[in-house]
Amino acid sequence: MSAPESPFPRSTVIGMLLVGALAFVALLWFLGNSTGGSGNNGGAHVGGHGLNGYAGLAKMLEAEGLDVVRQRNRRSIETQPGLLILTPPTEADGKEIAKVVEARRYVGPTLVVLPKWFAMGINSKKAKRGWVQILNTSAPEWKGFADTVTVDIGGEKAAPVGGWRVGTRRGILPDDRQVETGSGKGLIPIVNAGNGKILAAWLDDDGYYPALNDLAGVDPDYGGEDEDRYPVVLVFEPDLLDNWGLADRDTALLARDLVLATADNRGQPIAFDMTFNGFGASRNLLKLAFEPPFLAATLCLLLAALAVAWRAFHRFGPALQGGPEIAHGKAALVANAAGLIRRAGRVHLVAAPYADAARERIAQALGLPRGKSPEDTEAMIDAAQDRRALPGPRFAAAAAHLRSARKPHDLTRRAAVIHQIEKDLT
Repeated sequence: MSAPESPFPRSTVIGMLLVGALAFVALLWFLGNSTGGSGNNGGAHVGGHGLNGYAGLAKMLEAEGLDVVRQRNRRSIETQPGLLILTPPTEADGKEIAKVVEARRYVGPTLVVLPKWFAMGINSKKAKRGWVQILNTSAPEWKGFADTVTVDIGGEKAAPVGGWRVGTRRGILPDDRQVETGSGKGLIPIVNAGNGKILAAWLDDDGYYPALNDLAGVDPDYGGEDEDRYPVVLVFEPDLLDNWGLADRDTALLARDLVLATADNRGQPIAFDMTFNGFGASRNLLKLAFEPPFLAATLCLLLAALAVAWRAFHRFGPALQGGPEIAHGKAALVANAAGLIRRAGRVHLVAAPYADAARERIAQALGLPRGKSPEDTEAMIDAAQDRRALPGPRFAAAAAHLRSARKPHDLTRRAAVIHQIEKDLT
């Protein structure tokens, strides 16, 4: 009987395996990178295309050839070199912001943009996705981060601040009244309002930041001696960097210069954080699988998969034929009967019949007279053993010993003695 052929050719099976492997790799990649689209939900972050978003700033920097990263991994923003731009919302945890900023003091510069506008999406068919309507202002209360700094927002009826100025440069703000300013000890102004209030500043510490000194118009030698320390810049007025403010050419150029002065290295990436805005993602599982200590386990899995695939396509001989559920022949019948007796717990009942059957077979083989009692026949078998000087117990004693067995183990061992006597005599 020939073995049945496989319903699928080898090429089809290989194709199915490759498609499955690629799908698994894609799943790992999306688990670590996909967070549900571009993030254009009207929020004040790099994915927002509304008035309060920063998508315009990212595209402007990309157009200049800079490496712009939209970072969605909280652990990576603490360790990634280059400039990090944080745009936390009003309700963000100040201690978490302080933790990230402090972790980066010797990793790369950090630029923190404070929120101001309270906006909602426009419910209109004519409005594009991400468009928002400005409703009100709200100053952040980030307890635990820059607690010595005070933030203030002007009201709708406040006096105009006169736009922004940096040295001899001047520019306008989208709303010249509702302007967010900062004050406090340890601030070195970079951008001021027309009335002198601070719109953007860096924290005065022991670091030396010549690019910021140059932009702010202060002494080029101003600063500390720690050249390995990176600056922390606070932008109190978000309209200096958001899409609404970048509609003005002068403000857009100022935003560019402010970012480049903070980064002070065009070769490093500029990362926009999205984790504080609810777009965090888990660590890339595909990348994690090829990093120590998981690299060893990944290599073992790959080798095991290759071995299984090789074994599947190069098995030794045709596929084995399955046997019938119930085997044929006397041996199968005896095995089935023995199994039934053992399962029923009646093994001890076969001891006496086995001894009697063995006695009759030996008597017939030796040609002993028929019609004798069982005791006489067993005595004649014992005499035959004595005449041949066979070692071991005599048949009568072994048969009595077998008939007294109750446990399966004892019965098997004593039946083996009877079988050896029968083998020696016949």
